[in-house]
Amino acid sequence: MPEAWLQYLEILLPFILVGFGAQVVDGALGMAYGVISSSLLLAIGVPPRAASASVHAAETCTTAVSALSHVLHGNVDWKLFSRLVIPGIIGGVTGAYLLSNIDGAIIKPYIQTYLATIGLWLLWRGLMYPPKTREPRFIAPLGLVGGFLDASGGGGWGPVVTSNLLIQGASPRHTIGTVNTVEFFLTLSISLTFLLHLGWETFTTATVGLLLGGVIAAPFGAMIARHVPAKPLMIMVGIILTLTASYGVARSLELIG
Repeated sequence: MPEAWLQYLEILLPFILVGFGAQVVDGALGMAYGVISSSLLLAIGVPPRAASASVHAAETCTTAVSALSHVLHGNVDWKLFSRLVIPGIIGGVTGAYLLSNIDGAIIKPYIQTYLATIGLWLLWRGLMYPPKTREPRFIAPLGLVGGFLDASGGGGWGPVVTSNLLIQGASPRHTIGTVNTVEFFLTLSISLTFLLHLGWETFTTATVGLLLGGVIAAPFGAMIARHVPAKPLMIMVGIILTLTASYGVARSLELIG
């Protein structure tokens, strides 16, 4: 192998590992790809703007593979999917168009505080009470809000939608699989909206690495969601949501201060 290719692979490897780890968690628990990958990219020295752009560009492909994996493992509730996908896309496209007129830094701490509270509630419920599956009722408005926040706030679809569906009593496995599958259509719509304004300048080495790592990891997340029982899944969702949201609150307050 030519020396230039070896040097390129050496540069690419950290991004592949970041994408792999973030996608395993996201595919298994229905959230946290953006938070984990962005945080790890910042930790290895990638500038904030480049990190955010790379994550969003790579996510379109990783969500496609994740969605297919969940479909193949039977993790998708198609009735729930049909009630989420259109409101989610409408909310996402609206959020992308309005992004330039909204200061996301102001509202982000409040959203993250809410999510941290939901995470603690899910953790408590998972530890104290066995999950009882019920038909969720509050779906379309949830998809609309989740899609809008995902586009305008740089993330939030998984934490907002997955956590609230679990609180309503939806099956953890099918909630995670369905939310991941809808996320592909949401991310694609948001990315196309941004592409009209930003062009292809966000496709960097970091993007390639995240994409490769995420695509490799996607089947593992779906496999975990299928085979892990409902109670441990709910507990893991609660832990990840609490940790990532608390980190988001701390970062937001640090930036404001």
